Amino acid sequence: MNVETQEGKREQWSSKTEFLLTVCGNVVGLGNVWRFPYLCYKNGGGAFLVPYLLYVGLCGLPLFLLETSIGQYTQQGIVTCWRSICPLAEGVGRAELLILIYDSIIYLVILAWTLFYLVFSFSSQLPWASCGNTWNTDQCVDFTSLNHTANWTSKITTTSAATEFWERRVLAISGGIEEVGSVRWELMLCLLACWAVCYICIRKGIRYSGKVVYFTATFPYLMLLVLLVRGLTLPGAWEGVKFYLYPDPVRLADPQVWMEAGTQVFFSYCIGRGSQTVLGSFNKYNNNCYKDSFWLCLLNGCTSFVAGFAVFSVLGFMAQKQGVSVAMVAESGPGLAFIAFPQAAAMMPLPQLWTVCFFFMLLLLGIDTQFVIMEGVITSFTDLFPATLRRPRYREGFVLLFCLSCFLIQLTLITEGGIFVFQLIDYYGCSGACVLFVAVFESLAVGWIFGADHMEDAIEDMTAQRPCVLFRLCWRYFTPLVSLSSFILHMVDYKPLKFNRWYMYPDWAYALGWAMALSSILLVPLWGIGKICVGTGSLRQRLAVLCHPDALRQTRLGKCQNTEMEEFKITGKHTIY
Repeated sequence: MNVETQEGKREQWSSKTEFLLTVCGNVVGLGNVWRFPYLCYKNGGGAFLVPYLLYVGLCGLPLFLLETSIGQYTQQGIVTCWRSICPLAEGVGRAELLILIYDSIIYLVILAWTLFYLVFSFSSQLPWASCGNTWNTDQCVDFTSLNHTANWTSKITTTSAATEFWERRVLAISGGIEEVGSVRWELMLCLLACWAVCYICIRKGIRYSGKVVYFTATFPYLMLLVLLVRGLTLPGAWEGVKFYLYPDPVRLADPQVWMEAGTQVFFSYCIGRGSQTVLGSFNKYNNNCYKDSFWLCLLNGCTSFVAGFAVFSVLGFMAQKQGVSVAMVAESGPGLAFIAFPQAAAMMPLPQLWTVCFFFMLLLLGIDTQFVIMEGVITSFTDLFPATLRRPRYREGFVLLFCLSCFLIQLTLITEGGIFVFQLIDYYGCSGACVLFVAVFESLAVGWIFGADHMEDAIEDMTAQRPCVLFRLCWRYFTPLVSLSSFILHMVDYKPLKFNRWYMYPDWAYALGWAMALSSILLVPLWGIGKICVGTGSLRQRLAVLCHPDALRQTRLGKCQNTEMEEFKITGKHTIY
């Protein structure tokens, strides 16, 4: 690892493999397993791939390449990279940093839930497989019994053992956000363990986390393969696959389908958050980020597609065992991970084996993403205050402070009313609308202010390959237009958050949620206005300085070109990593 401890020097990946595995671990996360398959089934099956692939081509791949290239070109984090290429758009970086902080708060809570289930998966009797526990009610149904399954189909008021374990044992849900209740100490221990792992792996920077991903980014694929093979060999599996992929072209006329396709692309490809910028900033200047972006986006899309077979084959099996339609058991998000799959696994032979495989896979998928979220936040602050935070001990102290701060905030999320707070942050602070708004200004800043042609020049200078002309068209026209249209659709289609489709939050909670959403949305234009106000000279002079840092651009390109020319004279080769 080329790590310099002197002030002003940044880390770099010791090998390209570390970069590829880390990005792979970041983009291939929980959403590939528990969100994409359900959205595909819900929104027209195979027909859903039409809007999904269109969004990938117009927004996903162009923004993925854009963010990675900006990081590699400037060798800076989320905020300071914009100071180098377009100071007027620095608010974009600060908004992305704020969204990452919101992500960091809620993401590790999901991992704490996953670890909780993983521990209980080693029990001789899975606690979510029966109704004879202290937390169960008279309405509980044991699906491992065919008699009870038959009874359940005729009763509306009954609940499954897996649902009661999730709601009454894990979360102990209170009556609402006003009833905070006590901290769930078992979840607190799981949360503490997750933070301890993150701190140990992140405190030294990418020289440690870059080695960890050799395991955490590859092993989930083995687990997914095992679950895929097991799922497809279960009775009823292909009925589930049919529900997953059976095309319904009529659904394409529904704007909601297009909106959900766009949101899934932004979440799955981790764009509009700045994490790709940070990972790219650790690359050597001549790394071929152009080629990398194509392969990583292809891997991400294929993983989502294949995960759907693993998920819906199991749901098809569960539907057959219960004698109901797949539509009645299909879930997404936590409902799939913590209710549907545990319930299905309890019906299989060797249920402990399959639940351990599933939750261990989720844990590794999530921990990779959390590593990148944390590295994105830490690196951005380090680049803002390099004289202090690039010293090893100061960095470790700052990482510890960040972990402790998040942990203390997260204690409110693991109380009896914590799930209400969790959903509030997830629905507003990390919403698709915030990411879409950031993406609009990100693409406009590069396409029109920094210049799409200059971005192409920078990529060609780094990779010796000039991007396809379609990327210039996307950065200037298609990406901002599609992102803006999706953002407007989100606003028009806005519905107040509900919990379990029945609980309405109090007005003060909605106000808090909108405050979180607007904190990132308004930061983009307000920061730009603030930069103009504090500048010197006439308005035209201020805008010229904030929009066209030509000296920085020419210095960067000239420096690299001179370096490569010297290398070419010596070796006769143009190095591309």
